[in-house]
Amino acid sequence: MPKANLLPQNLYLFLILSFLSCNRGEETPILNIATAANMQFAMEELVTAFSKKTNIECQTIISSSGKLTAQIKTGAPYDVFVSADMKYPYELYQSKKTIGKPSIYAYGQLILWTTQKNKQLKIEHLTDDFYEKIALANPKTAPYGMAAMEVMEYFKIKTAVKKKLVFGESIAQTNQFILSGAVNVGFTAQSVVKDKSRKNLGNWITIPKDAYEPIEQGVVILNNRIEQAGNAQQFYDFLFTEEAQSILKEYGYITN
Repeated sequence: MPKANLLPQNLYLFLILSFLSCNRGEETPILNIATAANMQFAMEELVTAFSKKTNIECQTIISSSGKLTAQIKTGAPYDVFVSADMKYPYELYQSKKTIGKPSIYAYGQLILWTTQKNKQLKIEHLTDDFYEKIALANPKTAPYGMAAMEVMEYFKIKTAVKKKLVFGESIAQTNQFILSGAVNVGFTAQSVVKDKSRKNLGNWITIPKDAYEPIEQGVVILNNRIEQAGNAQQFYDFLFTEEAQSILKEYGYITN
């Protein structure tokens, strides 16, 4: 007798779930934008402007470009990838994970940042005893971390500061190290200190562009959710509009 009663209950549950599923299907799905950590603050403003213009709801997933790429390769349901370089978007393109080739939407700028306002910053001074710990993003997965390593090589201090280096998983974690005082100084993206909440926090200098390879930041549409291709294309196109490029400039990015 107990088994005979299970069928109607399961059938009833199935009908309820099917009904709810159909109703959810009528809703506009959220556009998932995988975003490199250096773009976190600029992306907040970009998404607000884009959603206001199109009524398309967006969700950003923030991490290092390398980690996001690994997630996309394993089927993460992201629709657009806004990277900190062109290497990872091209890697996804070659792996047939994208709709079309990636494009450069902006060039990033590397800075050296400390929360100590009265400390004069010079890259050559990083070898001084005062700087016990220096933060940077993991160069294996974060393009800004790779650029920081190039800078230390360029100024011939890489060996001297090797034991001082503290690696964050991304620019976001690197910023946490700097803001918390866990390190004396760190390499990060200029967009971080251009954010309104950090504009007058500490002291920073721009790294000479000759000291590292240009940080070509790329965007590409992903093919994990084809039903979102239209909305993804709209956001991709928006990044190259005058409005979006103006926002990027406000956050310290170089645009065409």
